[in-house]
Amino acid sequence: MSARRARGTLRLLPAVVLLAALAAWEAAVRINAIPPYKLPAPSAVLAALVADRTILLPALAVTLQITALAFATALLGGVVMGILLTRSRWAEAAFSPFAVILQVMPLVAIAPVIVIYAGVEATVAISAFLVAFFPVLAGTMAGLTASDRGLGDLFRLHRAKPWQRLLWLELPTAVPFIVAGVRTAAGLSLIGAVVAEFVAGTGGAQAGLAYRLVEASYRLNVPRLFAAAILICLAGVAIHGAVGIVSRLLLQRWRPGS
Repeated sequence: MSARRARGTLRLLPAVVLLAALAAWEAAVRINAIPPYKLPAPSAVLAALVADRTILLPALAVTLQITALAFATALLGGVVMGILLTRSRWAEAAFSPFAVILQVMPLVAIAPVIVIYAGVEATVAISAFLVAFFPVLAGTMAGLTASDRGLGDLFRLHRAKPWQRLLWLELPTAVPFIVAGVRTAAGLSLIGAVVAEFVAGTGGAQAGLAYRLVEASYRLNVPRLFAAAILICLAGVAIHGAVGIVSRLLLQRWRPGS
């Protein structure tokens, strides 16, 4: 088998396995006559997805909007805060403990407190931001402090200004670290939005997929529940793939020490 054919087979293998799993699921439900309220067949889930698209797709749009806002603010805030904290040891020593406390605090414990002061809708965005913020911050700080010492001595020898050292030495070195943090934060922003929707209980026009999922479970509409869960999974896969493509494009010309 040629190398090209082998690569093509490896790319098709996940799709083949997924289709086989769906076929086995469908057959098991039909053979055992399992009722839809216990385990819907994939065909029933697909039918629910089509029938309830006017409910699920707007909810998906709300969740993705919150995810995008949280991810963008976490990216900007994490990089800026990482730069500020690495400029001063005093600032890093003063604020790093608070960052660690917020990072290790479970989201389900923070969200109810945020609801009291920020309201339900803002709580979802803030919670998703907090979850996505710290991977970017950690990656930025690790990258900015990982620059080559020899190059740092060269910059000092030529009396480079702090902004020149940051722009031409530290940030280029930090790019792979920041990208790694961003790839983690992209998925966490969606997870944070969904978990915060569960905790905050947003409803009405601002109801996201998590709310629709809980609503379907209360009504024992299991096919719609599965359809909402599948939409969340597809959104996560799409976000992961998009961020992966952008990351590879950013790292194509990166060279260690360049």
